[in-house]
Amino acid sequence: MEIIKDKEFGGERPLYGLHDAHLQNVVIHVGESSIKESGNITAENCRFEGKYVFWETDGFSVTDCHFTESARSSLWYSRNCRMLNCRVEAPKLFRRMDGIYVENTDFPNGEQYLWDCKNIVLKNVTIDNCDYAFMHSENIRIDHYRQSGNYAFQYARNVEIHNAVIDSKDAFWEAENVTVYDSEINGEYLAWYGKNIRLVRCHLTGEQLLCYVDGLVLEDCTFGSDANLLFEYSSVSGTIKGDVVSIKNPTTGTLQIEGECGEFIIDENQKQPADFVLV
Repeated sequence: MEIIKDKEFGGERPLYGLHDAHLQNVVIHVGESSIKESGNITAENCRFEGKYVFWETDGFSVTDCHFTESARSSLWYSRNCRMLNCRVEAPKLFRRMDGIYVENTDFPNGEQYLWDCKNIVLKNVTIDNCDYAFMHSENIRIDHYRQSGNYAFQYARNVEIHNAVIDSKDAFWEAENVTVYDSEINGEYLAWYGKNIRLVRCHLTGEQLLCYVDGLVLEDCTFGSDANLLFEYSSVSGTIKGDVVSIKNPTTGTLQIEGECGEFIIDENQKQPADFVLV
């Protein structure tokens, strides 16, 4: 394997087509497509300042690296990526990729992350300012995760999340096959139009949560004092611990509340089969 150490590169495509190489203490200055069309690359203690660094790259690992804000759109159209212990300030990362593993990494500027990607694993990751993260992505596994930013996981499929705090309006909109364990989700209009949504020991806040859901399962979840007008036009079953402010027009299922339901609204707009049971 070629060793490239203590070097600096800039401009357009300085390491284009690089294969079987280890980069150590390398700086990629402002420019474009520095390591495009590459493969079997490892990078350690490197600094990336240019755009479009790892495009069409098959097999690469970055450890203890820094992507500055100017390194926007640096990971696209690539496969088999590992990112460990990094600081990533660049927006619009991870687009149309297959095979992403990220651990112990912070993303303070996560705008439009992880679009049209599949086979994603995140562990001990924080993403802030991440509007529209995970759009149209699938096969996602997440543990110990914190996120702020709206519209997360829209149209995502096959998602499993553990030990997370997700602050996001419209999270999981039209998502399918989602299970979330031991997490906190804050934001309005959670999982509208979703399918097969399972929440286990989660705490949920925000208005008009979990409406229009086909196949909603709650297991020992709790709701905040602002969580009102729940489950409209949803099929829902399971258990809620504690109180809820209001439930409106669920369609079917059986739900047990181990507390008080402040208002249970069934009006002329309830959709069929209209056989929901509250116990």
